[in-house]
Amino acid sequence: MRLYLDEAATAPPRREVLEAMWPFLTARFGNPASVHEIGRDADAALEDARGTVARALGGRPGEIVFTSGGTEGANTAIKGIALASPRGRHVLVSAVEHAAVLESADWLGRIGYEVERLPVDATGTVIPEALAARLRPETTLVSVQLANNEVGTIQPVAELAALTREVGAAFHTDAVQAAGWLPIDVATLGVDALTLSGHKLGGPRGTGALWLRRGMRIEPLIHGGGQERGRRSGTVDVAGAVGLATALAAGHPGAQALAERRDAFIARVLDGVAPLIPDVALTGHATRRLPGHASFVLPGVNGEAVLLALEERGVVVSSGSACHAGSTEPSGVLTAMGLAPEVAQTAIRFSFGEARTAEELDGAARLLVEAVAAVTG
Repeated sequence: MRLYLDEAATAPPRREVLEAMWPFLTARFGNPASVHEIGRDADAALEDARGTVARALGGRPGEIVFTSGGTEGANTAIKGIALASPRGRHVLVSAVEHAAVLESADWLGRIGYEVERLPVDATGTVIPEALAARLRPETTLVSVQLANNEVGTIQPVAELAALTREVGAAFHTDAVQAAGWLPIDVATLGVDALTLSGHKLGGPRGTGALWLRRGMRIEPLIHGGGQERGRRSGTVDVAGAVGLATALAAGHPGAQALAERRDAFIARVLDGVAPLIPDVALTGHATRRLPGHASFVLPGVNGEAVLLALEERGVVVSSGSACHAGSTEPSGVLTAMGLAPEVAQTAIRFSFGEARTAEELDGAARLLVEAVAAVTG
């Protein structure tokens, strides 16, 4: 029996999600754009899901756009807002964003926008003063994630968004890793756009949502039949929307207790590995981090070898973002935090949900020490 500790890559589907989706994969199969009874039934379910997602975020149903996931949501927000904005052509994104944000911003750079990456400190945090120093009257968009997928650091988004609002620019946050784990209220955050993904919540893969503040202008990237109020054409996946809404509504009420188990796990890993690797270190912010996230660097050790040794012992983890799995390049997140490339390549990430017990995490820490000992010989 394998112990799966890679939920930042994808979370196991929740049973209630599968049960909620099943009718719309079978008997209630209608196209929500159809005007007959079967279509109207599908449309009613779609709008119920839209309302559920809106309530979870503190928004309005009309502000929710269903997408195929976090990548499409980020592309739509970054490109769509910038292209539709009457302001200047200056875009700011943090240096530790997911590739969907970074690549979208880089695309804008290739068509004439000036794109800057905001630096972070050693914990992976965007310093508000760094943003304030780079904001200009012609800044059109700022994007900073709510929580990082590789090191778990939670960003001061409300403070950053307030600074952005002072110059009249739009603010987008990637909440893919944070949704369900952190309380999210778009009014409190002060953002203009927010993206999330179903499969990080225990929902289905290939589903996501983009929240757009009412009145926010956006250039659609997918043209066609005008679905989603003209913001994202294409027949909406009703089953996927229902599954996403079900997962988001369920949330993680045991997040605080999980954070306590996480802290105990971190302490056991550092204590156990230090005699073998004195420079072992936790990456990300020590306390302001996702409740089920613990990431480390093991200087001087082949990180890939440790991952394989752990898997041989029945523990499944990763070295960072699943989107860059197999890459020989060091993590851009870790190097942006000031780690040397050779140290960044030793990273190992544990990410887990509420189902993981203290005993299981104790066992994972013990097996990590065994794996490191086997690799270091």
